[in-house]
Amino acid sequence: MRVTKEPEERRNEILDAADKLFGEKGFDGTTTNDILKMVGIARGTLYYHFKSKEDIMDALIERYNVRLLDAAKQIASDQSIPVNERITRVVLAMNLGGGDSDKEIMEHIHKPQNALMHQKIQKAVIGGVTPILADIIREGIQQGVYETPYPHECMEMVIVYANVIFDEQMIEIAEEERATRIQAFIFNVERLLGTKSGSLLSHIMPLFQKESGGATK
Repeated sequence: MRVTKEPEERRNEILDAADKLFGEKGFDGTTTNDILKMVGIARGTLYYHFKSKEDIMDALIERYNVRLLDAAKQIASDQSIPVNERITRVVLAMNLGGGDSDKEIMEHIHKPQNALMHQKIQKAVIGGVTPILADIIREGIQQGVYETPYPHECMEMVIVYANVIFDEQMIEIAEEERATRIQAFIFNVERLLGTKSGSLLSHIMPLFQKESGGATK
């Protein structure tokens, strides 16, 4: 007996299968036939929801964006967490790369032919995260932790800088140089926010240590 499913449910099944396959076989190594077999649908059903494999990747990226922004908003609204720690947690929540499929997505969008897709991702991250972080900064200003008349602009500059300078796909740097840039990054963020020197160090350093898989001196 044929099971009829709601379009949104079927669409999510396709995305779930593609997510798993991209992580296991890579984007280029996955065919639409692989996705069809895993979901158990006809080709016409797949094309009803997505025009191509690239279209599926775009939808996966959008789904990640929604998920990550929701996580960031949830963290930002938790006033039981100190503002310095909340900033770090929000940035961590926005960090793609937690699994094989995440890495495959990042590798895919960094390909030269996907420059427009990469631009869309950066625009979504900057546009989505900046107001979330700016609200935390405004709380910090009220608490006397930060002192800046430009909370939104400060966070926008921080996100744009971090999004480029710490993107290993865009800029190749040695580990020693990376450590220096991290220190400079924290130094300048503290001054942008008008906060005490060293106040962000204990919160931001674990973020970069997690990414590098070890301690950064």
